[in-house]
Amino acid sequence: MTTLYIRLPARADGEGGLSRFALVADSGAIDQQGEGVLRGLGDLVAASRRVVLLLAASDVTLLQVKAPPLSALRLKAALPSLVEEQVLGDPADCVLTVAPAQSDAGLRSVAVVQRAWLEPLVRGVLALGARQVAALPAQLCLPLLPGHVSACVSDADIVVRDGLYHGLGLAIASTPAMALQTARALAGDAPLTLYVPGEALAQYQALALDAGPAITLEADAWQHWIAGSKTTTLDLVPGLGAAGARATDWQRWRWPIRLALLALVVNLAGLNVQWLQQRREAGALRQANLQIYKAAFPKDTVIQDPVLQMRANIARAKAAGGQAGTDEFTYLAAAFGEAARALPRPLAVASLDYRERALSVKIKPESVDPGVVATLNTALAGRGLGLTEAAPATWQVRNTGAKP
Repeated sequence: MTTLYIRLPARADGEGGLSRFALVADSGAIDQQGEGVLRGLGDLVAASRRVVLLLAASDVTLLQVKAPPLSALRLKAALPSLVEEQVLGDPADCVLTVAPAQSDAGLRSVAVVQRAWLEPLVRGVLALGARQVAALPAQLCLPLLPGHVSACVSDADIVVRDGLYHGLGLAIASTPAMALQTARALAGDAPLTLYVPGEALAQYQALALDAGPAITLEADAWQHWIAGSKTTTLDLVPGLGAAGARATDWQRWRWPIRLALLALVVNLAGLNVQWLQQRREAGALRQANLQIYKAAFPKDTVIQDPVLQMRANIARAKAAGGQAGTDEFTYLAAAFGEAARALPRPLAVASLDYRERALSVKIKPESVDPGVVATLNTALAGRGLGLTEAAPATWQVRNTGAKP
């Protein structure tokens, strides 16, 4: 994925002004660069993961305001009042974005731009297929060394950055000599790094000899703007609110949604068919069990659960014949007593309790030797029973369902 940087011309140039662009890979290498009308960059915009608009410095005003210590939401609500005296017109017609606090003095930088110009601009880029859009003031995208001033001059404008969130732009046509003198004057006594068109570098170097001390000249290149843009977080797009967010293109999701709904319908139909089959099988099985029960016990007239009633009848028949069930008290107590008699030392039984087809045996702790539970479990397993320690010195014996 790539990031597309677009350096926009000044608003005064109109829609026909040429925009400079650079397509940058994640590695930082510039894959493509050039210039063209913004609406003609649709293919590059749609193919990029992110689009960074460098707004002309003359179109963005950076103000310094005294801001009270407020939360982010309250400060956003208070911004129109804070900048009202410094803005021509109604602050409600502007996009206001505040920079992070830079000192304890309470001074904050606020970027101001006309909403009627920025909103259609961002919407147009989104309409070209942009996934994510950022709009940065160009004056804050120049590289900046501590204590220095950075500036960039061209035939149409002069851009100056004299602080992390300080800078300005002048949309003026000037000669190299005038541009050099203007940049030097705006920088004051601070060392100046001046970026100039590459083809005019030699001419500026000759003029710089008479322009004053501490001027470093470099050819203007995209690497400078890209590196400088990463030193600022003053993005104006969030100030647009929902207008700066990409609208969901439901047309692109039409067929995936249809396929998902079709898959859901098919799965639900399959589940219903399977449920109906299992319901018929359960009904047939119940009817078969009912017929078997009626054949075995024709005198019973009330039949609610054939399987459960048949088990109860079989258990009663076994008991009548002198055969105890494996989950009855007699069988459980006898099996436990027989297993306990095989222990090296007799157990001291405190009580026996039969509940929910399980025998609860309380043992005096002093009569229990290590490994007794495992020995008893082994002996009871041969009778289809199991022993668990439900509580300290309390054992529970029940039928495990295994055949003895």
